[in-house]
Amino acid sequence: MNPPIIDVERPEMRAGIGYDSHRLATGRKLMLGGVEIPSEKGLAGHSDADVLLHAITDAMLGAAAKGDIGILFPASDPQWRDAASSIFVRHASELLESYGWMIVNVDAVVLLEEPKLQPYRDRIRKSVASLLGIDPDAVGLKAKTGEGVGPVGTGQLAEAHAVVLVSRSRVPKVM
Repeated sequence: MNPPIIDVERPEMRAGIGYDSHRLATGRKLMLGGVEIPSEKGLAGHSDADVLLHAITDAMLGAAAKGDIGILFPASDPQWRDAASSIFVRHASELLESYGWMIVNVDAVVLLEEPKLQPYRDRIRKSVASLLGIDPDAVGLKAKTGEGVGPVGTGQLAEAHAVVLVSRSRVPKVM
């Protein structure tokens, strides 16, 4: 009888997708990726309504099949009123780490008519990378407008989409 063949250890990889949207409102700060962006309008929500960090948090939790931001941080819970979304993304990151997952990269799109995000892009990428403990080169960020159409284009709404890739080492297979 031949001895079992042991497959070399290779990482298990998963991708998660996240999405969030919030209305724009006067009298609120515009927080994106943990960075305050100067603007006449900010995002309305129970927390600081950072659509980018909310989408990233959902993508991380989705990749590890651990629910979503609403389960961990329900809007009905007063302790999260005006909370910084950095709390959510850090907690999700710690949760993933406790299950052996590590973030490989993040890719995100923010849809916002105004203000233009290009001048803040690198600051946002560095902020997200710092929150996740990854290199800024592992954070992709695109900014799009609604071209004057729909809720984003008319300045009523901001949206964010995110994809997060995570990996963990597999136990070697015995065949």
